[in-house]
Amino acid sequence: MRVSRPVRRLIGVVSLLALLAIGQPAQAQPAERTLGSITGISQQGATVTVSAGADRVRVAFLQPDVFRLWLGPGGTFSDPAGRAILTTTDFGPVTTKVSETSEYYKIETDAVVLRAYKKPLRFALYRKDNTTLIWQESAGLTWSSGAARQRLNRGQDEQFYGTGLRLGAWALRDKTVPVRVDNKWNENNNASPAPFYLSTNGYGVVRNTWTPGTYSFTAPVQTTHEEGRFDAVYFAGAGLKDVLNRYTDVTGKPFLAPIYGLEMGHADCWNASNPEYQGDHNRVDHQKTPDVLKYAEQARAADMPAGWFLPNDGYGCGYTSLPDTVKSLHDKGFYTGLWTSTGLKNVKEEVTAGSRMIKTDVAWIGGGYQKAFEGVQQAVSGIEDNSDARRFVWTVDGWAGTQRNAVVWTGDTEGDWDNMRWHVPAITGAGLSALNYAAGDVDGIFAGSPDTYARDLQWKAFTPVLMSMSGWGAKNPSAAYQDKQPWRFDAAHQEINRKYLKLKMRLTPYFYSMSRVAHETGVPTTRAMVLEYPNDPIARGNQTSQQFLAGDAFLVAPVTSASSTRDGIYLPAGTWTDYWTGTVYQGPGTFDGYQAPLDRLPLFVKGGAIVPMWPQANHHREKPKTPITLDVYPNGNSAFELYEDDGVTRRFQRGEYAKQPVRVSAPTSGRGDVTVRVGASVGEYAGKPGSRGYELAVHVASAPGQVTLGGNTLTGFAKRADYDAATTGWFFGDGVLHVRTGTQSTGAAFTVTATGVNLPVPQAIPTRPDEPIAKTGWTVKQVDSQETTGENGAAANAIDGDPGTKWHTSWSGTGSALPHEIQLDMGASHAVTGLSYLPRQDSGVNGGIKGYEVYVSADGADWGPAVAAGTFAADKGEKVVGFPAKTGRYLKLRALSEINGGTWTSAAEIGAWRLKR
Repeated sequence: MRVSRPVRRLIGVVSLLALLAIGQPAQAQPAERTLGSITGISQQGATVTVSAGADRVRVAFLQPDVFRLWLGPGGTFSDPAGRAILTTTDFGPVTTKVSETSEYYKIETDAVVLRAYKKPLRFALYRKDNTTLIWQESAGLTWSSGAARQRLNRGQDEQFYGTGLRLGAWALRDKTVPVRVDNKWNENNNASPAPFYLSTNGYGVVRNTWTPGTYSFTAPVQTTHEEGRFDAVYFAGAGLKDVLNRYTDVTGKPFLAPIYGLEMGHADCWNASNPEYQGDHNRVDHQKTPDVLKYAEQARAADMPAGWFLPNDGYGCGYTSLPDTVKSLHDKGFYTGLWTSTGLKNVKEEVTAGSRMIKTDVAWIGGGYQKAFEGVQQAVSGIEDNSDARRFVWTVDGWAGTQRNAVVWTGDTEGDWDNMRWHVPAITGAGLSALNYAAGDVDGIFAGSPDTYARDLQWKAFTPVLMSMSGWGAKNPSAAYQDKQPWRFDAAHQEINRKYLKLKMRLTPYFYSMSRVAHETGVPTTRAMVLEYPNDPIARGNQTSQQFLAGDAFLVAPVTSASSTRDGIYLPAGTWTDYWTGTVYQGPGTFDGYQAPLDRLPLFVKGGAIVPMWPQANHHREKPKTPITLDVYPNGNSAFELYEDDGVTRRFQRGEYAKQPVRVSAPTSGRGDVTVRVGASVGEYAGKPGSRGYELAVHVASAPGQVTLGGNTLTGFAKRADYDAATTGWFFGDGVLHVRTGTQSTGAAFTVTATGVNLPVPQAIPTRPDEPIAKTGWTVKQVDSQETTGENGAAANAIDGDPGTKWHTSWSGTGSALPHEIQLDMGASHAVTGLSYLPRQDSGVNGGIKGYEVYVSADGADWGPAVAAGTFAADKGEKVVGFPAKTGRYLKLRALSEINGGTWTSAAEIGAWRLKR
């Protein structure tokens, strides 16, 4: 919760410093230095020390594809972070060889080659073949007393991600990103920075530092931190997921939250009568801490799932009757946590009383960096040293390594459409720094409305954790409440909120299993499209920043405007089932005009998905979790592993958990048999059921010939009521085959086969009709090169409508190097959906574009990320590049490479397409 913070006056201090400075000579700042040439090299095991005069660089391999690059200016190595960030650096011996060529020393493992160029000392990392480049320094490491930076060459289509919980777009090419704490919580700030990034070239790097920095993903890439030392660990993975796995090997795996942490929580001050409270002392039903029980009763009466309360969230709020309140909340199915702005002096007593979560505040840890990191660690220790419970801490101002300790939270934000818009990529992008649990208050802490609340809750229900924070919003729906609980609205909005909270509760075993995947691998539950589709050029960039994957099954496309339609939903290759209608679509393609009234979140399920679901409940202790429903979308061979443990203690760390595999085999299209194999649940934990029921919901287009369970044929029912009354059997209706297995031992496997079913026939993805944009009034805004001496290669020829003319970059004289670009003013704004490129139509071939990027801009100054990128075929035919509609007046085509390997660019015609008006 936020209150205005006093401005501290430093006049006395400043005056004293000024007096002390009188008569003192100005102190010259040490000049920036760059590593010189190699003067020596030595090896001790997996550590190689490279000398450049008095300076040293230590290369230490932790794993064959993970190494530390550590600069020792003047031969002195320092490490202020110790083991706080790099928690594990000893993974056993790594065979490392050093050899020499005329240009560089070759430091080699079984996975990579690190070149150390001699004159001057620069590093370049290659795959084992010493041919496939991963990264290369454009200049040597540079430092002064106040900054240390690395500069890397940037690949022509290289994309970058990471830097923590950045509040905005997650694809970072061409962006300069602050890796620093400012507690402003606006778009493009960083609520929990992390000195880590990863690249589509297949590497990641974390700086071992507590100091703020700036990362510029321009050409060259420059990463700078405000200290006179350089210390970084590099991870050369097989892909982005593998890089996250390696990164979290060293900095710690994401923690596994308690299962109630996946249920919605509510924070407010329910002790407003405390004289020290800085908020409204007269709030109804908020006078003493036990008043929170009234809200717990309201939640249950409204049939709204929820799992925890944080009843002292307010400066000076405090609490009364904590043990009794904790017990009474627990009896109603809620856990209790506490907020702190002053530290944890009473944490032992609070946890002993039953408090099970801690939320930090900027008044305590707002300085960020090491102080905030250690504060979070104190909170973790406060919970785990005084109970058998798991850590469950919420914080701002996280850092690299925070993923192992806390939920990172976007701070005090507004409840409006614009804040919702940038929250989608912010929470998604946090996962690209292995932050599995990232959240923002539902509908913000300030302002808000019933519609923005419903829309915000919809998509956040498909992230692992979510919370409402009350007391600071608009004074509605009831005067003096300022509440943001989902039942504080009219009946229609309550019904929408209830619908998504109930669905989230049913999906708990799915999201809990995904959290276990994150805990084991560092791959987050909330996934940017690029994590699953790294080779899809659309998925790699911010064209998909307004959607995400919830685990490996769901594609979520939030509506973040006051609209009942959603454009620009990108469905990658494969089949995708509309969760609400059952309609199957064939990707790849961009869905425009999706009908999304207020109660409908655009939600698609990937072909092959297997989704475990609990029976409907309002909290995880309400009823036995039987039967387990397996929601199956058959398409070829697929698998899922259900993870279970006691949900609340740390005994899982001792191996007290169980995993149950589920495998589905089916045709990829047409007619065939669908077989679901449910394996034995392997492992033990307190409370594990010896048996339970299972129900399958298999999405197919026709009834089966028969359904068998093991060797037994199950009864088919023509009426749903008869099926519902039966213990075993099957029923087909509305595109779903329902199968009941009856009670099965969790220690035994079983198989269900449905013979002769038809899979749904995928439909084409609906798109709005496009039309070419007439070039009347088009002009060339800017071109970097054009040949006007040796031939008429003027840029204007590319938009004159005559394929017999052409734009050609300069070739007489010295010419110019790639990349080349042409910027066009279309004379008016359009919803641009594509670019057409016609190569030169004469007998020549020079200048044919191979690699390209396309940009659209509203003002011709701020271009943003490329709307499309790729390569053109080397022929004379017209090429049309489609992309999700972006409104703008200006069009830019950037040529990155030429079909013959030359340095020129040419075009007979360049055109554009727009949504039909």
